[in-house]
Amino acid sequence: MEIKTIAVTYTRKFNLGDYESLELSCSLWGQIDPAEEDAQGTTQFLFQQAKNSVKEAAIPVIKASNHQMNKAKMYKHSATNQFDELDNF
Repeated sequence: MEIKTIAVTYTRKFNLGDYESLELSCSLWGQIDPAEEDAQGTTQFLFQQAKNSVKEAAIPVIKASNHQMNKAKMYKHSATNQFDELDNF
């Protein structure tokens, strides 16, 4: 089977608190020449590009969301404590 077109969609939903959420999505399509290009490599490239686009679009909204910023601080604090506890083991 020859693959000529690859489509990738990346979707992420963010909880903004107060029963609000934001869902961002990016779909990318690419045509390849099966004789010259690697379908798996192209798929991975498109997926990474879609993920980066969603992340870039989400950053301003997340920075404006108190809920997401508090969540990020808690996650960062938790990750730091885990390393400290492992060092003291």
